Amino acid sequence: MILFSGRGKWDGCADYSVGADFYFSFATMQGVFDYWEFLAGIGLFLWGMSQVEQGLKGLAGNSFKDLLHRYTNKPWKGIVAGTLVTAILQSSSLVTLMVLAFLGGGMIHLRNALGVVLGANMGTTFTAWIVATFGFKLSVADFAFPFLAIGVMTYLFTNSRPFLKYVGIFLLGFGLLFLGLDYMKVSIDTYAAAVDLSTFGEYGRWRFLLLGILITAMIQSSSAMIVIVLSAINAGLIGTDHALAMIIGANIGTTFTLVLGAVGGTADKKRLALANFMFNGIVGVLCFFWIDELILLSIRVFQLTDPLFELVLLNSLINGLMILGFYPFLLPLEAWLKRRFRSDIPKGKSQFVKNISTEIPSVALIALRKEMDGVLQNTLKLVWKIVHKHKGPRKDASVWRKITFQPKDLLLDYQQLKNLEEELFEFALRLQAENLRAEEANRLSDLSQTLRFLVVGAKEFKDIVHNLKEMEDATEPFVAEVLADLQEEVKDFLTVFEEYQALAETDTPTLQAVEEKLKATYSEKIHSLYSQLRTKKTDVPVSTLANVIQQVFSGLGLIWKGIGSMQKEVPEETAEVR
Repeated sequence: MILFSGRGKWDGCADYSVGADFYFSFATMQGVFDYWEFLAGIGLFLWGMSQVEQGLKGLAGNSFKDLLHRYTNKPWKGIVAGTLVTAILQSSSLVTLMVLAFLGGGMIHLRNALGVVLGANMGTTFTAWIVATFGFKLSVADFAFPFLAIGVMTYLFTNSRPFLKYVGIFLLGFGLLFLGLDYMKVSIDTYAAAVDLSTFGEYGRWRFLLLGILITAMIQSSSAMIVIVLSAINAGLIGTDHALAMIIGANIGTTFTLVLGAVGGTADKKRLALANFMFNGIVGVLCFFWIDELILLSIRVFQLTDPLFELVLLNSLINGLMILGFYPFLLPLEAWLKRRFRSDIPKGKSQFVKNISTEIPSVALIALRKEMDGVLQNTLKLVWKIVHKHKGPRKDASVWRKITFQPKDLLLDYQQLKNLEEELFEFALRLQAENLRAEEANRLSDLSQTLRFLVVGAKEFKDIVHNLKEMEDATEPFVAEVLADLQEEVKDFLTVFEEYQALAETDTPTLQAVEEKLKATYSEKIHSLYSQLRTKKTDVPVSTLANVIQQVFSGLGLIWKGIGSMQKEVPEETAEVR
């Protein structure tokens, strides 16, 4: 392997296999190449990137999620948002994780998620521009030390103040980035000064392409690989054409991070991984065969003479060509991808939460809130069917059959509601185990309470199905009047709900007013029942009539409480996109 060979030449002759060409052994390394310094540089650089990412997440994590969510309703907006967020966070994997959460939560279309992935590939080139601009033009170690000193002191002595703590982490990470770069730069410069560089030109570009793929797949960071290549070209170890071949390999190799993460994952995750591999693989292979033309373009059009800037420009140009090449085909690509991996669509009754993890709690809460809309609609449909459209047994059925009557379709609807409740509660428990902020924990509690209110409210109606049928079959007009009155109350409740829903915002006075009205109406109905029994006859037990009235209003009250709990501080992100 070029960068790790201590003898300054390939082991063996030029016609050896690729594996033999790239093989190296630490035991045989000798001479001028300090591989420990080089590997320490890679480690510090990767650690620095992770600290920068952690610091930025702590400082403005929600802002990045809001930016991605708000500006991904169009594919081109997704490209811009993906580029900006990745350029700042310098973590395409984190951006992809957020996009997967939005995609699984039904908040963005697949084609818009593909736009974000295209933008994320462009955003990763920002590191190369920083390194090329500052990393080789200044004394890197001297540049890193102030960031390290201020970052460590800020982190240690202001750890109790979150904002300053994350500022310290960010500065520390930034310093580590350049300290790691300095270690890599010095080790490669020393090696390049002591070896015969002409031997490297004998090997074909495709070997450098494979080398870029292999190293990037191992360290799982195209940014780190690009810094290695920049260090090598700065030392004169390789030419621009070989360096560009390695950069193309790095762009392909970085896709393996998402591919590995997609193994055993959901259908959405596999679709994004496949699309990302196609983006970088197809464009990378095409650009590999046009390396000379790309280099000539950078010289003639952009008139660049500095090989560092020439290389980072070509890297950005390749990613720009990727965006231009695939953007017009995102819609048919979306349709094609949706036909793939259908067997990997998660099983379950839920529509959104089954597709996402709990790693991003704020997005998981949005998905859970959207599930509550479905639970509410199913609950109200079940209530309507029970009160208005239930079908009883035949008239010649036994008394016991009439008493224990429960329609199969209604029982099935209720059981499906219960199954969904179980799935959502399991999701809520997993989410509760995450490191939630106080407001997120409160929101999760509200949504869990909403779920319980709605399902228990549905159960109140399910338990009186046979009583309603008994009242429907009664011969005394008074019983029919009571039943019709209850049906009208349910209809009025649904009307009030529709009007409240049309407000599209929380109206606490209305919530309280309806709750009080339900209690007052229940008392009024019970009092009226006992008053009218003095003069009217009934062939249904009074206890049954009282029980039906009680459970109808109890069920409506619980459902209304669920609506109120669900509407507390509804975030703007819950707006439907699909």
